[in-house]
Amino acid sequence: AARGMFVFGYDSYMEHAFPRDELDPLHCRGRGPDRRDPSNLNINDVLGNYSLTLIDALDTLAVMGNSSEFQKAVKLVIDTVSFDKDSTVQVFEATIRVLGSLLSAHIIITDTKQPFGDMTIKDYDNELLHLAHDLAVRLLPAFENTKTGIPYPRVNLKKGVPPDSHNETCTAGAGSLLVEFGMLSRLLGDSTFEWVARRAVKALWSLRSNNTGLLGNVVNIQTGHWVGKQSGLGAGSDSFYEYLLKSYILFGEKEDLEMFNAAYQNIQNHLRRGREACNEGEGDPPLYVNVNMYTGQLMNTWIDSLQAFFPGLQVLIGDVEDAICLHAFYYAIWKRYGALPERYNWQLQAPDVPFYPLRPELVESTYLLYQATKNPFYLHVGMDILQSLEKYTKAKCGYATLHHVVEKTKEDRMESFFLSETCKYLYLLFDEENPVHKSGNKFLFTTEGHIVSVDERFRNSLWEDILPGQEDSAQKTKPTELKAANFSSNCNRVPDERRYLLPLKSNYMRQIDRMVGLI
Repeated sequence: AARGMFVFGYDSYMEHAFPRDELDPLHCRGRGPDRRDPSNLNINDVLGNYSLTLIDALDTLAVMGNSSEFQKAVKLVIDTVSFDKDSTVQVFEATIRVLGSLLSAHIIITDTKQPFGDMTIKDYDNELLHLAHDLAVRLLPAFENTKTGIPYPRVNLKKGVPPDSHNETCTAGAGSLLVEFGMLSRLLGDSTFEWVARRAVKALWSLRSNNTGLLGNVVNIQTGHWVGKQSGLGAGSDSFYEYLLKSYILFGEKEDLEMFNAAYQNIQNHLRRGREACNEGEGDPPLYVNVNMYTGQLMNTWIDSLQAFFPGLQVLIGDVEDAICLHAFYYAIWKRYGALPERYNWQLQAPDVPFYPLRPELVESTYLLYQATKNPFYLHVGMDILQSLEKYTKAKCGYATLHHVVEKTKEDRMESFFLSETCKYLYLLFDEENPVHKSGNKFLFTTEGHIVSVDERFRNSLWEDILPGQEDSAQKTKPTELKAANFSSNCNRVPDERRYLLPLKSNYMRQIDRMVGLI
């Protein structure tokens, strides 16, 4: 069923929308950037007139073992895609959706082990790597003429930074470029890209509050002044934390792990509310809230759907118990609506922003929790999500954004991450025999769900001591040094006898159901 969902979305895009960026699943047509209204950032930040959905879906085809379609799609990208376009796009979106996918597909094609079946391309001459390089060079102007080293949020692929550019950017947008830029640098042997991405991370990190150690969500790139003082785990902040850990896993640079551990500790100290342990004790279920970065005071009573990625991140550091609890909260909201509203007010027990654009974060955490616990409960969660998507979001050609999770009205948009992430994580949740799980290779997913093999060649940079502030930390950490800052479980396997019980005791499950108005 998960494969069928992907195939219906992908085939519909190829039939009705390619070579345009996205599929309109209600009207069965393609869409590109909104040229008439440059201020329509919701569309223009993402759509660059470069067949976005095809590029974003490449490695999903490989993960599903469809070598003929993968090879066809790669050739189409090589033959038809160009980044020499008068498109102003968001640096972050172009990096995670396009650059990351091109690198992932390049790594799959050139992998000597070919774990997914024969994904080689006849006479392949690193064309995807060259395309990725070309795109990254067009994104580089965003890192120039900024006093802090934090990049401009948008860039025109032909002309550089637009003259009327804002000087404000979000923490996630500026600080989540290191995985893709670092991989590109290490594949090319050119330190430029990693250097600028790392400089941005360090600049943001240096601006954290002296009092709480927290970062805000919107910053002025010239002055370093925090314009948005909200510290949370959702939109504007989410992938900054994710990439501190994933950069460490991929590149082994000790400073990334040190920043992550400090950030994780500050999150536990200031953002986490509720009882101390997930599965024992009295009090409210654990919840991570939005606070003022300087005082740690509560700023509002909503959480957003992007935060549902966090249990998956907690799985990666071995904090499985806490992940179980937080995941249960998001799943309860899903059960109530058959989708996750973009913003949910936990005090009012109602959506603040009621749309659902087919986001993958809850599926991603479900998948990672299943890998960590092998508890069949998570297969049921996946089944539930799959059936909701089929029931409420399936359209004439593809799957559509829910305009309102209560009324179940649809919007004519299928975001590219539906194929690159939502379908991929659902498929991998159910495919126990997939090479991702069985081949003996270690894989990492980027924040757009692109798969990358954790490989020695990424751990060896061809340069030393030239990354900002790296003079003293050239030593790499051994993987064993990865420790959760919150030692509640620290990678202890969940005991076998617990595998067939509910991951969360039923009284705590009921408590969460009550908290979101399910009972």
